[in-house]
Amino acid sequence: MTRVLLVDDQAMVRQGLRLILELAGFDVVGEAADGATALAAVAEHRPDVVLMDLRMPVMDGVEATRRIVAAGDGPRVIALTTFDADQHVLDALRAGADGFLLKDVTSESLTDAIRRAVAGEPVVAPSLLARLMGHFAANPPPAAATPPGVAELSDREREVLACIGAGLSNAEIAADLVISMATVKTHIRHILAKLDVRDRAQAIVVAHDAGLRRTPT
Repeated sequence: MTRVLLVDDQAMVRQGLRLILELAGFDVVGEAADGATALAAVAEHRPDVVLMDLRMPVMDGVEATRRIVAAGDGPRVIALTTFDADQHVLDALRAGADGFLLKDVTSESLTDAIRRAVAGEPVVAPSLLARLMGHFAANPPPAAATPPGVAELSDREREVLACIGAGLSNAEIAADLVISMATVKTHIRHILAKLDVRDRAQAIVVAHDAGLRRTPT
């Protein structure tokens, strides 16, 4: 049974999430109202997934996520926000969050997201992804050093990373580049390894920081 830790400074939000998850068969192993308490709860309960609010007192969700990820071999972290254009979302991804959802997510989408996170698949709310892509388009990265690992990518891998950064699914990447799904998956596996990131949520940020843009076909 998947073990979940709930982190939110509003008790009613935690109660609602607990009810949804327990009815769906998940084991809610603990709750925390701030990032500092969340760190202690992760160490105590060893959850598989942490649902992490981003705006909290004492320690916010971004810093808590950063510390959980830095500790290594920890749970998957899904960031929760009420703001679909929240700068905290981007900060959370940079900190190592495995995905992000709006707090008004449906019960079905929430439980599906947790299952996908445990399986190592991307967890990205479509509306948030669209806003994030818009944010990237309106805010080109400043001139800076190329992100680590990008120089090691082949030309084709850079094309695939640009597609990931544009929010394309594996099927859309395959169609866009006229390659098979199996080839797309192989490229993505190599890209994540070379960039030293856990999943495509972080790869989206790297694509932006590297200034990679998908060339329309």
